[in-house]
Amino acid sequence: MNSGTKPKQFLELHGKPIIIYTLEHFENHADIDSIVVVCLEAWIPYLQKLLSRFKIDKVAAIVPGGETGQESIYHGLLRAAELSPVEDTVVLIHDGVRPLINEKVISDNIASVHAHGSAITTTQAIETIILKAQEHAVGEVLDRSRCEIAKAPQSFYLKDILAAHKKAIENSRLDMIDSAMLMQWCGWALHSVPCEGINIKITKPLDFHLFRAILDSKENSQLYGME
Repeated sequence: MNSGTKPKQFLELHGKPIIIYTLEHFENHADIDSIVVVCLEAWIPYLQKLLSRFKIDKVAAIVPGGETGQESIYHGLLRAAELSPVEDTVVLIHDGVRPLINEKVISDNIASVHAHGSAITTTQAIETIILKAQEHAVGEVLDRSRCEIAKAPQSFYLKDILAAHKKAIENSRLDMIDSAMLMQWCGWALHSVPCEGINIKITKPLDFHLFRAILDSKENSQLYGME
């Protein structure tokens, strides 16, 4: 994303930054009590102004990120543990640049944690997935009917995901791709929660254009009485 010096989560569409679109889903959900945002430290004052401007009231804390995604999540979890009872709190770990979730995805994640102890939001793979043998060499071709794509939120009891992070630190495992990988490494059986395929992560210009097209389509549907 060639956005100059502005981090992609602060890029605006129709006058609203991507991260605000994302936060509004959690802000407006009845079962979300509080939000912790992990942010680039230099951009925390900017984010604070946005929260005030767009009336995002459930953000209880903004904490600076770490050197990796794994470390950044850990920073957020530590702050969450200071704000909530660790024993029975459910935490949903989400990407600030993944704004196309909805109320059902959040509700299904919470219900899955209560029922199974975890919730990994997924979509069905619709294209063939291969494992690379080496550079430009095709390894195993996977049966896509048995493959899902991990998305977010990825949700757990706060006490469990915190314990997993501490175990990884103690074992110098600082290379976890996401929370699902971390929890599986710790021996957890993970439960998937299906979501719509439009739950995209905005990382490239094409993703931003797709996000805009989806929003415009929804606005047009409302305008012409299709919703």
